[in-house]
Amino acid sequence: MRMRLQRHSLLATLVLLGTSTALAVLAVGAQPTGGDQAAQPSAQPSTQTAAPPVDLPGKGLAQHPFLYCGEWQNKGKSDQTMYVVRNGKVAWTYSISGDGELGDCTMLSNGDIVFSRRFGASEVTPDKKIVWNYDAPPKTEIHTAYPIGLDRVLIMQNGDPAKLMVINKKSGKVERQLILPTAHPDMIHGQFRHVRTTEKGTFLVAHMDLGKVVEYDKHGKEIWSVPAKSAWAAVRLKNGNTLISGNENGYVREVNQKGETVWEINKNDLPGITLYTVQEVDRLANGDTVICNWPGSLPIEQWPNVVQVIEVTPDKKVVWALRDFDTLGPATSIQLLDEPGIPENGDLQR
Repeated sequence: MRMRLQRHSLLATLVLLGTSTALAVLAVGAQPTGGDQAAQPSAQPSTQTAAPPVDLPGKGLAQHPFLYCGEWQNKGKSDQTMYVVRNGKVAWTYSISGDGELGDCTMLSNGDIVFSRRFGASEVTPDKKIVWNYDAPPKTEIHTAYPIGLDRVLIMQNGDPAKLMVINKKSGKVERQLILPTAHPDMIHGQFRHVRTTEKGTFLVAHMDLGKVVEYDKHGKEIWSVPAKSAWAAVRLKNGNTLISGNENGYVREVNQKGETVWEINKNDLPGITLYTVQEVDRLANGDTVICNWPGSLPIEQWPNVVQVIEVTPDKKVVWALRDFDTLGPATSIQLLDEPGIPENGDLQR
């Protein structure tokens, strides 16, 4: 999402355990965003029209237990909320206020949730206590916060320069830092969204503003790349291929090591469901693919007609399509809680 809003202090809107110290940990000072006005959903009229509602496959909220968060919820006018859904109902929420964006959220094996919030990243416990926090420096943004074990977190800090960092949460020390190239150093909002590690310890980076996905070794040397227009996210699959999502003209694409497309879903490939801005995309243990479909290219009044989350089989049959804006708002990141594996060990990247 790209927008410029007046900066507010970032405070937990639900009651946190602790006193003013816990509140201070979340406060973020006012700063310019460097956002791209052209992509702001409400900035310009859109000629796109959302597809009319259709009967959707699956069990709606009851299909899976899941953790869910999205950018620009409530149309950017009020709190941004993470949700845990179990047994078809919202079982837990956590909100931030102001113009933060919840763009990356992962539940650890201990129940804590590591999340990005545009102007920083945090870890919150099930009882809503903040146990780790990182505030982005002025004129920077953070849209990646992904755990590496229980003690470390991968941060992608948009800025001039843009920095990929591995931070030790206990000591606060930056244990690794890579300076990454950008197309527009002064337009920080559109530089990066999700960045991930691979099981080999390399970094897989979706360069949204450069239109490519690049794999870097631990020293920042480029060892693999593939063109990918407006790449929002990329994950390395167990078969060695790379799964990529497209922020522009929504697409999902699986490419091999030669950069050849071996599987893909484009904007209008799914009957009755249109892809708009594809944000997070995940491969499940059973081979299905889960897609977060963000509606930012549409006029706001059409957002409730958009299918937010889609699960498709390898032969592109839709087995779950979730459309429930009244409950959840737009989809950016989702973690299915019935998937096997330990999230902080990278087991959910398949």
